[in-house]
Amino acid sequence: MKPFGIAFLAFALIAPIVSAQGAGLDQLYQLNDAQSRSISPENFTGEKGKGGMATLEEGTAAKAARELGQGWKVNPYVHIKPGETFTMGEIDGSGIIRHIWMTPVGDYRLMIFRIYWDDEEAASVEVPVGDFFAAGWGIGNEPQIASLAVCVNPRSGFNSYWKMPFRKGAKITMENLGEKQATVYYQIDYSLEDVAKDTPYFHAQFRRTNPLPYKEVFTIVDGIKGKGQYVGTYLAHGANNTGWWGEGEIKFFIDGDGEFPTICGTGEEDYFCGSYGYEEHEENGKYSYTSFSSPYTGFYHVPFEGEQRRFGQYRWHITDPVRFDQDLRITIQALGWQSEGRYLPLEDDLAAVSYWYQMEPHAPFPALPEKDALVIKNE
Repeated sequence: MKPFGIAFLAFALIAPIVSAQGAGLDQLYQLNDAQSRSISPENFTGEKGKGGMATLEEGTAAKAARELGQGWKVNPYVHIKPGETFTMGEIDGSGIIRHIWMTPVGDYRLMIFRIYWDDEEAASVEVPVGDFFAAGWGIGNEPQIASLAVCVNPRSGFNSYWKMPFRKGAKITMENLGEKQATVYYQIDYSLEDVAKDTPYFHAQFRRTNPLPYKEVFTIVDGIKGKGQYVGTYLAHGANNTGWWGEGEIKFFIDGDGEFPTICGTGEEDYFCGSYGYEEHEENGKYSYTSFSSPYTGFYHVPFEGEQRRFGQYRWHITDPVRFDQDLRITIQALGWQSEGRYLPLEDDLAAVSYWYQMEPHAPFPALPEKDALVIKNE
């Protein structure tokens, strides 16, 4: 896999969604009353002065630290048993999650990452962990991503820089749907500070259809109700046919749109800000592409020896959020080419994550696909 060659120098705010100061370079010198905190396996509560206190009797890395003792990297990761949901952290009060770093070990599609805001019963974020970090093709197939909102660093350093405000509290969990024990290294960096009452909450939802029925469109997200703004899409596309696969249009149905949308794109690679098939061409009977990663958009090709071709694409609407007052639905077509210059509806494997901010309460999410419909098969 080609590494992405574009790095970024600084993080910029997505939008002025909170009243507190942001983290741009031009604001770093400004002081405020926010208090910095961090949750990790070395400090599950994030309490001040409570980090690195695990003892050899309780630490996951006790064997490695047995000659050093308390304070010497005794508990840097957690194990999650099959069928278990682990609470990675709970925060009381008002604040903003500013950065999440994670290195999960297991089947990414069967490790479900969830976040709950302000004592809500239904999660506002519910996504397989790899897909949440724009790395949806499983362990060992991680791209390198250097964007403003998400970074994936060698090999599986997953980073989220989405700002996630909350007013009463936050709860972050990981469920292991797999049949083997999973392991997670992680750190959640946040600030305790006042958040204005009119501040929206961060949401992320996952959907997958495999294969897409002939002449049907893929729904990226539907059923969003309320006022908010859409800020990002990640799409894992598995092409099951030969030839080019990215002619399909994306459509944003906003605030009661019927048959026709308010926003209609011109093609899949166009929406993800590429062109001309990402320089698709054949070399020795194999397709080749040009991967890229930029602050707002990116594309990568996952090497696979099977017949399916596998790709990841992201677009962050950081400078151009799609605003809605009542509701939002987003679809994308799967189209290739056939003889005589005709489009060919494709029956591909499509999995998407949608990212948005909205006021609570949010509409219920559809149930995740069943376990067998989540996993990536490599036969």
